[in-house]
Amino acid sequence: MPVQFKMVPKQNNISTPPQIKYYPCAVSKGTIDLEQVADIISSRSSLTPGDCYGVLISMSAVIGEALAEGKIVKIDSLGTFALTLTGTGADSPEPLGKSHIKMAKIVYKPSKRLKKILSTLTFKRIY
Repeated sequence: MPVQFKMVPKQNNISTPPQIKYYPCAVSKGTIDLEQVADIISSRSSLTPGDCYGVLISMSAVIGEALAEGKIVKIDSLGTFALTLTGTGADSPEPLGKSHIKMAKIVYKPSKRLKKILSTLTFKRIY
């Protein structure tokens, strides 16, 4: 099934005069929650939906704990999760401390398998 997209106008305020250009934007067809993912996995295996749900909940907790310990989490068929920090700069490393950290973010890099799926996508413009 093709990925649906539409053209969305975006204004570039940096140029003089401001210009509007149109860019493709993927159209979502809804969401799928953890219970639905567990049901789908269950239907493709011998596990019950509850077992799958429990494993997925535990997996998210383990990923969070490992990231908090400073580890990179690599799940071969899914991808890699790593922690990155955003903060303020200083002229030298000496004064840098916890107060210079604004926030932590999780960076996700998809696996080669998931990236390969992107190369097989087809697209259909909707109006």
